[in-house]
Amino acid sequence: MSAVDEKSEGQGGTSTAFKRRFMRRLILVLTGGMLLDGYILGIIGPVTGTMSADLGLTSLWEGLIAAAALLGIFVGSPLGGWATDKFGRKPMFLVDMGLFVLASGLQFFADSALHLFLIRLLMGIAIGGEYAIGFPLVAEFAPARLRGRLLALTVFAWYVGFMIAFLVGHLLLATTDLSWRVILGSSTLIAVPLFLARIGLPESPRWLWAHDRRAEALAIAQGYMENSSEVADVEHEDPCKGTFGTLFSRQYWRTTLFASGFWFCAVTPYFAIATFADSVLAKYGLSGGIAGGVGLSALSVAGVTLAILLIDRVGRRVLTVPPQWLCCVILAVIGLWAGAPPIAVLVLFFAFSFFTAIYGTLTSVYPGEVFATEIRGLGTGFSAAVSRIGAALGTFLLPWSMTNLGTTVSMLIAAAIAGIGAALSQWLAPETKGKNLTETSVGIT
Repeated sequence: MSAVDEKSEGQGGTSTAFKRRFMRRLILVLTGGMLLDGYILGIIGPVTGTMSADLGLTSLWEGLIAAAALLGIFVGSPLGGWATDKFGRKPMFLVDMGLFVLASGLQFFADSALHLFLIRLLMGIAIGGEYAIGFPLVAEFAPARLRGRLLALTVFAWYVGFMIAFLVGHLLLATTDLSWRVILGSSTLIAVPLFLARIGLPESPRWLWAHDRRAEALAIAQGYMENSSEVADVEHEDPCKGTFGTLFSRQYWRTTLFASGFWFCAVTPYFAIATFADSVLAKYGLSGGIAGGVGLSALSVAGVTLAILLIDRVGRRVLTVPPQWLCCVILAVIGLWAGAPPIAVLVLFFAFSFFTAIYGTLTSVYPGEVFATEIRGLGTGFSAAVSRIGAALGTFLLPWSMTNLGTTVSMLIAAAIAGIGAALSQWLAPETKGKNLTETSVGIT
């Protein structure tokens, strides 16, 4: 069925089967974008050696190229959020992936350190936009009973993308004579189909209603949304325009504080420990750090999977607050337990990876639910940008901290960050299970 036929059938308000096919397609293209995020961050590792030798990179340029995507996400998230709230979810969802296709293809022609840095920066901007555009679009179409699970799938896709990139990179280097440019550019093979799959997707009815285009909003809502209660909830939107200042207004400052602060505290310790798993474990006398790092990743995947299965059954808060307190305690024990047996430390790190992945999954769910339609893109983008500050701080400061402050102080700092996140969530995290977006986006009080 062509995109035009699907649009026509959908707006005719036909079958439930069509609406479910549409929802599967929407989830597929969003999770594909998150898979790309993991892929571009993962694929750089295997080719760093050959890339550095070919381009004559210094350690500074290696670090800048590796960090370029994270810096791009920091820029692209709020920019994409502003654009999607102003111009609509539909055009920006397509433009964003088009930008990624362009940037990914340019990797085939990178001929200098600066060139590659700028390309990876552009790719990061596109991925940052993906957070701020895709999450609101899915949240505004998804039925309330499945919204948490569908948004949480994006985190699983990120892990899959990262692991696929690691395997593909090493396999191609070991079995082929392909250059590092071709291996980096392999992300284009994922990006092009995703771009084509986004052609013909409808605009969000909530965005249309908020921009006073009510007839279009109702036609799309009736054609694509699952049931009459979801359609009726669209009519509760207030036609108004949001600004950056709205994020910090009396009504929404707590929402902004929670969404961005929770995300920051969730990723800062995780990125630090996961990125340097081998060296962190070695500090505790654990040889075979690679195996330990693989184990940490496996436990993270298990935690995300459990969160996906439970989020629409037990609710958000139970998966958000208790696991954060547990991770705070686990990191404090690691820091304070001088002379702990290596096996005990390994078990504690495994437990940390499992529980941090559970509440980390909620970072893809809460922003799409707690911000109002007029600031949903901007709020999600701002929160994502703040989280990238945490990811960068965790990644770049941990090696310095381990060397200059020692493992005890470093782990206690990580525990404190987890504790701040837990306290913030204890105070502000709302329970949004089964609620429509009108109910969840009134502002946290």
